[in-house]
Amino acid sequence: MSATAQPINRSRSYLVVRLAGRSLAYCATLVPVALLTLVTTPWGGADAAVARWRGLRTGLLGAPPTPAPGRRPGPVAVLGHALFSLLLGVVALLPLGVELLMVLRGVLYGIVDPGPYDHSWGGPTRAGAWLAHFLVGLPMAAAGLAALIGIAAVHQRLTRRLDGERSPLWLIPTTLLMALAGALLFVAWTHQI
Repeated sequence: MSATAQPINRSRSYLVVRLAGRSLAYCATLVPVALLTLVTTPWGGADAAVARWRGLRTGLLGAPPTPAPGRRPGPVAVLGHALFSLLLGVVALLPLGVELLMVLRGVLYGIVDPGPYDHSWGGPTRAGAWLAHFLVGLPMAAAGLAALIGIAAVHQRLTRRLDGERSPLWLIPTTLLMALAGALLFVAWTHQI
């Protein structure tokens, strides 16, 4: 067997990081693609919308392409999928925001907050405050990435419905429950600021 034909064994951590990155990119596209689908489908864009959803699933998530279904989903099914996608996309904004905050308030804390650091976590020095905010942000970033992986997995299952696959009974209630939990979390967060 030649050197180029040998299979590449990737570590588990590499695969998790890759999945997290792909899920982050996938979830970031849910709202714009759902809005585009809601606008174009009533004017005959259902087939193009289905192709976009399939392309996102295979291109960004690396899912294997599915064979073309026996029948094409109608505009009502595509619009329903777009509404569920919009719900999940809005929910995904929460962990995407956590990732952005980790960069701004964790990695770049000393640059974004010029001080003084007398009452900051890790203060009174800039280095201590920076390190404390970074270390506190790490588990939050990990939780945000785990949430994005879950949201992408649920949406991937929803997209399979466009290919004619039967969805499990838990899929629609779980999607609605995620939307409700995201709304409650957002309301609770806005009361804290």
